Amino acid sequence: MQETAPSPTLPHTAKATGRVVGVDAARGLALMGMLAAHIFPNYDEDTGEPTLAFVLFAGDSAALFVLLAGVGLALSTGGRNRHRGRRLRADQVGLAARAVLVGIVALIVAAIIQGPDVETSILLYFAVFFVLAIPFLALGARALFACAAVFSIAGPFLMFRLTPALPEWSDSNPSLPELFSEPVAVLYQLLLTGTYPALPYLTFLLVGMGLGRLDLGSLRVRAWMAGTGAGLAVLANTASWVLLSAAGGYQRLLGTPGMTKDDVDDALVFGPETIPDSSPWWLAITAPHTNTPLALASSLGIALAVLGVVLLVAPRAHYRLYPLEVTGAMTMTLYTSHLLALSLELHYDEPVLWYLVHLLVAFSFAMVWTVGMGMRQGPLETAMKAGAQRAKRLVPTEPAAAPARPSSAQEAGPAAEPHPAAIHRPSAGAERPASQPPGTAV
Repeated sequence: MQETAPSPTLPHTAKATGRVVGVDAARGLALMGMLAAHIFPNYDEDTGEPTLAFVLFAGDSAALFVLLAGVGLALSTGGRNRHRGRRLRADQVGLAARAVLVGIVALIVAAIIQGPDVETSILLYFAVFFVLAIPFLALGARALFACAAVFSIAGPFLMFRLTPALPEWSDSNPSLPELFSEPVAVLYQLLLTGTYPALPYLTFLLVGMGLGRLDLGSLRVRAWMAGTGAGLAVLANTASWVLLSAAGGYQRLLGTPGMTKDDVDDALVFGPETIPDSSPWWLAITAPHTNTPLALASSLGIALAVLGVVLLVAPRAHYRLYPLEVTGAMTMTLYTSHLLALSLELHYDEPVLWYLVHLLVAFSFAMVWTVGMGMRQGPLETAMKAGAQRAKRLVPTEPAAAPARPSSAQEAGPAAEPHPAAIHRPSAGAERPASQPPGTAV
């Protein structure tokens, strides 16, 4: 599916393909979910019940965020026709540079927003995601899905076995001092013990990369994503219920040392502070951010379903999705600004008002920047892209092919030479790259 010509009155993103609009619009939804998860309380203080925002967005919006980052990585490295050779090596160098730049921004933000009640930033985790994704850029869809399946089991198992023996992290948003004073604790936090641990979260990233290697313009692929995602989420939560209720898992959890029945019930809804290693039955829960195999499957299913549905409606809803699209194209800029605004701690008394303010500012800035500056990406995304491109140029380009011996027809004169467009015209089945692939916003 190819891009149409840009609109004379709107920036080119408004006329992007259904695939591009859908991916960026889904990222806009993920950003809305991340904002809601940060701003709204997890539970009602009067009843103790989880809030609607917690039920809808906790854990699942982050999973969608990371899944879409994986889609973007795949699309920016060739999509279905993945890059190989020196072009692949250039992509890997560029991704390494992007990881360093994201890490620098994350550390700067962490130094500004330090405080006991500040929400955990995902930015530093993204730097680790990108580093770990480098060797996987060479793989096709099937291999990526297989690797994701491995991490969905291995990541939770390592967490279950190793977390009790690993050092505790001292700050939810480690900054430069923690990197030097507690490097081992920070490393394990980013890989296994933190809010968005990289090893389990590679499940979402690699599935997203696998999706980006498919034909996202295909109606069949979009419907498969929506149906498979919904089925996976239902299956994961049903399996958790069967294991805990019918198979006796809940009774085993009640025997956890130091936990009362109320503690166990709360852990099943909100998740325990850390997964106890007293019983493997804890791996059967699906509470947000517990990163058990079934919790990963549930969040992955919801992320797949959301992306599939958005891609299905995108071809007929270009202009309706435009605000989400332009917002989703600059999520790093907007998410970073959101974290800085949270450090003012103004949202506790009026979370609904504060959330609407964040949304209004995000949509307004995205629209003004895109229309006024004529740029699809935000300031931080533009800087990240420039840095990655400079790094990619360090890799030598493919050597030019030796010119073929001219035929008698070519020796006859210029009129016999084919037009360059005829030489380089892509095949009918080749995917035409967009001017800036979606998904590189973070």
